[in-house]
Amino acid sequence: MSKMRIAIIIGTTREARFGHKAAEWVQEIAARRSDMEVELLDLRDYPMPFFDEPASNAYVPSANETAQRWQQKIASFDGYVFVTAEYNRSMPAVLKNAIDYAYPEWSRKAAAFVGYGGVGAARAIEQLRNVAVELQMAPIRVGVHIQGGDFMAVWQQGKDLRDYDYLARGVEGMLDQLLWWTRALKNAREQEQAAAPA
Repeated sequence: MSKMRIAIIIGTTREARFGHKAAEWVQEIAARRSDMEVELLDLRDYPMPFFDEPASNAYVPSANETAQRWQQKIASFDGYVFVTAEYNRSMPAVLKNAIDYAYPEWSRKAAAFVGYGGVGAARAIEQLRNVAVELQMAPIRVGVHIQGGDFMAVWQQGKDLRDYDYLARGVEGMLDQLLWWTRALKNAREQEQAAAPA
């Protein structure tokens, strides 16, 4: 069976961000698996303006060239892991903006979430799950929340995410569930495509 292509999306662009550390740690764990191929996507590489297109690209092609490049990249994956902070009880604006620049590219694919911060970005992830549903993604149940003392120890006290076996086990469980849904949805999309009239 072919490997599923999974994007790990770093959901912040701030100079002082933590997100790349969490994303690279997830990538390291995922890279040890033989059933998926993972790639980091950094929103810094896709500097899109605040959404200003006439409509969603579900209805009107985007004019912005960076948005077009983002859409093509997103379309090339079978599933996604969103790595997010929590800003004022919600997701970072840059992540929501990037999500809004695509629609058909996300549709009928699975999404997982890794959050970090005081409450492990639990409230941001809850909102991201709702956004994912609206985009016809399948958000999985299992998430990873790097929170409280563990987050502070890694962020400011020199600890490493590799020091936390229970978090690594959480990532493995999340990836197991993401893989199941990713395969199921890819099979369903392919069957639907094969059955479509020529």
